[in-house]
Amino acid sequence: MTGEAAAAGAPVGGHDAEDLLRALAPQVVGVLTRRFRDFGAAEDAVQEALLAAAVQWPKDGVPQHPRGWLIQVASRRMTEQVRSEQARRRREDLAALREPADHWAAPAADGDDASGRDDTLTLLFMCCHPALTPPSAIALTLRSVGGLTTAEIARAFMVPEATMAQRISRAKQRIKASGVPFRMPGGEDWQRRLDAVLQVLYLIFNEGYATGAGTDLQRVELSGEAIRLARALHRLLPEDGEVAGLLALMLLTHARSAARTGPGGELVPLAEQDRRLWDSAAVDEGVALITEVLPRGRLGPYQVQAAVAAVHDEAATVEDTDWPQILALYGVLEQLSDSPVVRLNRAVAAAMVHGPRAGLRMVADLEASGRLPGHHRLYAVRAHLLEMAGDHEAAVRDYRAAAARTTSLPERHHLTIRAARLGRGAGLE
Repeated sequence: MTGEAAAAGAPVGGHDAEDLLRALAPQVVGVLTRRFRDFGAAEDAVQEALLAAAVQWPKDGVPQHPRGWLIQVASRRMTEQVRSEQARRRREDLAALREPADHWAAPAADGDDASGRDDTLTLLFMCCHPALTPPSAIALTLRSVGGLTTAEIARAFMVPEATMAQRISRAKQRIKASGVPFRMPGGEDWQRRLDAVLQVLYLIFNEGYATGAGTDLQRVELSGEAIRLARALHRLLPEDGEVAGLLALMLLTHARSAARTGPGGELVPLAEQDRRLWDSAAVDEGVALITEVLPRGRLGPYQVQAAVAAVHDEAATVEDTDWPQILALYGVLEQLSDSPVVRLNRAVAAAMVHGPRAGLRMVADLEASGRLPGHHRLYAVRAHLLEMAGDHEAAVRDYRAAAARTTSLPERHHLTIRAARLGRGAGLE
């Protein structure tokens, strides 16, 4: 169910309502920010409207124009706030003096915003404001556009939730103080914000495709929203290689979603997935995108990651995977983006090409560098390589260590079962 597709009065389930509200929220924040010129207050008002919808829609049905309904309720709240502020501090309320009179009238309950425009991308670029540090801009956008909770964003940045809440609050205050109008940036400002925008979309997609914590392995509404925004950005910048690369990466990765979980919601690793369940249309679209963009211009990390995903997706079986090509691509990626996760992935590729001991040496070097201290992925990868090398006792220890450190329950379950099976097979239990 999307934006305006719900029938008037039709009852809606909890997950359906949540999906619809998540998709509409950034659009409504954009409309109110454009109308009232106060981003922080607009987001607060929309949050109240979303709470009202979450209570009313499941029992009363979705209105004819859900977006218009949210705009009406949030606009009413904004109007009340402005009028209250006028009564207390009339001279200081500049927004009230600037706004045309017709902006104070909320749309009808069954109507929608007259322009019908989707301000999500404008909101996306506004959140990536040059007055903000990149981490703050990304966190604010994940909250306002992606709809992630503060706890989810904190996990993505590996910081305490209270720290992230303060960061988001300060980011809102800085945007308000800057006085920058709600509109798309232009010229050099556009380029300065684009890298942060791409990183935001990448983080939103990753949180949807591999949820960082909780009982669900995937949150399809998040990865779907990231793809929607990436498509819109690609339409806006069709010649930008990294925009196309990011969209291709999302499509090629998301194509495997149906095969990533078993009947009970358990995690199914790539090597064990039923590739007949992969979305062939998404694979074809992603491969076509990256094939077109790679020879065209300056290479970037999203393009290289998309190329790696394409090699995996084009292999009919796991045995057909072109691991030497993947290893070479990770070598290029490490030069463009020397992150510990890239090094870890390269270690796996090296093990597939040169044997597990080669991969284990790379993992040992990474651990010694202290760049990924105590992270569950390091333990999980080392356990896999130790299993490949026949050192089952050490592999069991690392599988258990990885399980103890991950906050994803499906991943913990998978790692625990893997350790138990390997331990029984090796007579270690």
